[in-house]
Amino acid sequence: MSRRRGAGTVLAVAVAAPLAAGVAYAAHSPSSPATPTASVAVGTARVTKGTLAERVQIGGVLGYAGAYLVDHQGAPGVLTDAPHSGDTIGRGGVLYRVSDAPVRLLLGSVPAYRDFRSGMSNGPDVRQLEANLVAMGFDPHHRITVDRHFSAATAAAIRRWEASWGRPAYQRTGRLGQGEIVFLPNPLRVTQMQVRVGGTVGPGTTVLTGTSTSRAVIAQLDTGQRSTVHVGDQVEVTLPDAEPIRGRVTAIGEVATAPSAEAGDGPQQPANPDMATVPLTIAVRLPRGSGLDQAPVTVDITTGTRPNVLLMPIAALLARPGGGYQVRLSGGSAVQVEPGRYDESTGQVEVVSGLTAGQTVEVPAT
Repeated sequence: MSRRRGAGTVLAVAVAAPLAAGVAYAAHSPSSPATPTASVAVGTARVTKGTLAERVQIGGVLGYAGAYLVDHQGAPGVLTDAPHSGDTIGRGGVLYRVSDAPVRLLLGSVPAYRDFRSGMSNGPDVRQLEANLVAMGFDPHHRITVDRHFSAATAAAIRRWEASWGRPAYQRTGRLGQGEIVFLPNPLRVTQMQVRVGGTVGPGTTVLTGTSTSRAVIAQLDTGQRSTVHVGDQVEVTLPDAEPIRGRVTAIGEVATAPSAEAGDGPQQPANPDMATVPLTIAVRLPRGSGLDQAPVTVDITTGTRPNVLLMPIAALLARPGGGYQVRLSGGSAVQVEPGRYDESTGQVEVVSGLTAGQTVEVPAT
């Protein structure tokens, strides 16, 4: 058995079932001492040929994808307005206000690192700004070419954006200061304010933290299983008190961490490398009406399949004296078997040797 968790955990759970079944069956085993024992109701199941799915089962937490820090890059001042935890801010929305001057969100991966104005040098930040202006509808005549160059059409689009704020015509400049906008890759869901309203902020001050608005599950994958899981893999996520939903792996972490060994009241012990994991991000879409914000979940990842193998219920396995496993045929005789892979989610186990398709084995009655 694997010394690690993850798929090893599934295997351990699967083995626990046959061991428990073995204890139950001992009550009517012919080799048991002639001591009064409780009778155990049994049923039967047929050994079949089919496809066994190999799965990794891990725990995770339902939350939101991404983690962002929003730093102030404008002039120093007093924070006069701020969002609340859980608020969502989309493209063009106001993130916060400093001395009543709004700081707005635009979407993009390149941070704002300079002012935007006519005559500025070309750059990827200009392309990013122009893409936002077009997306917000401030180029109605389609005069902007979304490229690295700040043009007269770019300045005109900024003036239209300024008009949408309620700024009078004589105050519309067609320019944007570095501190007036923040670029983030996604719309923002606020998690926590780092400065209270009334507090002082300056260049570089972290004003708030947030996530994207996309739902995601963050799970911890055993490093030994990292090679079996890939970005794009489809998974099944089980939510509390709900039917399983589909998910898709969107990111696999490259930095492994391990918990420290338990030391009771003594000094902290070194981390156990056998318990190292990497974070796994899974995109999910919750069912309509789900009110869950955060919740523990179980993630089942199919890492492979084994077609045309003998299958029987895991519960048919009995612990064999001296080690190994056996099953009891419906006629009453015990037969030694060699189990292969387990699929705990369906309760099936591969039979490597000892049985043939069509035979009938005893299982605990349901």
